[in-house]
Amino acid sequence: MKRLFFTLFFTVVAVVCVNAQLLYRISGNDLDKPSYIVGTYHLAPASFADSIPGAKAALDEVGQVCGEVDMAEMQSMAGLQKVMAAMMLPDGQSLSDILTKEQLDKLNAFMMETLGTDLNNPMVAAQLGKMIPVAISTQLQMVQYMKMTPGFNPTEMIDSYFQNAARAAGKSVIGFETVDFQISVLYTGTSIERQKEQLMCMLDNQEYNFMIMKNVTEAYFSQNIEKICEVTEEKLGNSCDNTPEEDEALIYGRNADWAEKMPEIMSSESTLFVVGAAHLPGERGVIELLKNKGYLVEPVK
Repeated sequence: MKRLFFTLFFTVVAVVCVNAQLLYRISGNDLDKPSYIVGTYHLAPASFADSIPGAKAALDEVGQVCGEVDMAEMQSMAGLQKVMAAMMLPDGQSLSDILTKEQLDKLNAFMMETLGTDLNNPMVAAQLGKMIPVAISTQLQMVQYMKMTPGFNPTEMIDSYFQNAARAAGKSVIGFETVDFQISVLYTGTSIERQKEQLMCMLDNQEYNFMIMKNVTEAYFSQNIEKICEVTEEKLGNSCDNTPEEDEALIYGRNADWAEKMPEIMSSESTLFVVGAAHLPGERGVIELLKNKGYLVEPVK
C-alpha cells in the first residue's frame, strides 16, 4: 500500500541501510574528475538544498546535472499533455463505472473530509471522476501533504532546483529516463484492478498512511536515511504491500539501469546525479551497485 505514496513522491527503500547522508562523491575507475550523487525527496522545497552539506559546491564543481528525468521535458506542454492523458480513464468511462457503490461511498467520504466536496459535485466529477484510480490516489495524497506542510509550493521543488540552477549556469541537464518511461512507472504499468485494490488500501488505512507520510517526511528533512529505511520496511502483511514484481519495476530494475548508464555519463563529463534518496541505500541500491563496479563512493561531510 505504501506504493501509493512512494511511487509518485519518494519510492520505497531497499532493506539494507546506510548512515544519515544525502550527498556522495564518486571517484576511481580512471575518472578524470569526481562526480556526485545526491538523494532528494520529490516534495522537498528547493530551499532545502542549502541544508545538504556540500550540495551547492558539488553543483558548482560538475559540468552537468542528471536527474531521473529532464524536468523541463516533463513540464513542457507536450510532456504535461502526455501525463494528463495517462491519468485519465478511457473516453466515456468514469470512476463510477469501475468502482462498486461501497467503494464509491468510501472514496466520497474521504474526498469530503479532505477536499470538502466529493464526486456528487458535477464539477468535481467532470475532473477527478474521470481519473484512473492511481491518479486519484496521488492527487488526494498531495492534498493531504499540502495540509500537513504549510507554505508548500509545488512549483519550487528540490529536483527542479538542481536542474534549473545548472541551466542558469550554462551547464547541460540530462535524464536517465524519458517522460514516456516515467508515465509507464507511475500510471500505465499497473492494471486497473490492482489500482482499485491500492485505492481501497489507502481508504481503509488512512491513519497508517498519514503516519508513513509524516515519518518519512521528518526522516528526510533530518537527513536520516536509516529512519527512512525503518519506516518503509513496515508491512501490513496483506495484499496492500508491494509485490516483488512491483518493487522490481519501481526500484531495483531502475537502480540497475541507472548504474549501467552512469559510467559512460561520468566518463564524458563530471556529473551531479539527482535522484530520489530511496534509490541510494541497500545491496541493490545505486551506491552499492557503483561500488561493485569498482568506484569509490564516499559521503560528503
